[in-house]
Amino acid sequence: MKIYVGNLSSEVTQEELRQEFEAFGEVTSADIITDKYSGRPRGFGFVEMPSVSEGQAAIAGLNDKTLKEQTLNVSAARPRSDSRGGSFHGDRKGGGFGGGRQRRY
Repeated sequence: MKIYVGNLSSEVTQEELRQEFEAFGEVTSADIITDKYSGRPRGFGFVEMPSVSEGQAAIAGLNDKTLKEQTLNVSAARPRSDSRGGSFHGDRKGGGFGGGRQRRY
């Protein structure tokens, strides 16, 4: 089960995140998402637990818990959508911010 953890303090380490969830069962992975340019934490992460029942117990036990002066938002992770990137204008071709040749609609 993949679990979303939001509102993480920038001081929380991946090991500390793992330890919080290990109180509820086996943890496969614990990742804090970082900015690709600065390398600083973005304030959220994901934890994977092989057991759904242990994952649900972790969600119930850790949602709204305070960790390093931040109240955690913990929930089941939603599947990633395939709509990453793409055209700024939705369906219209040409992408971007109006550069290139002019089009009339």
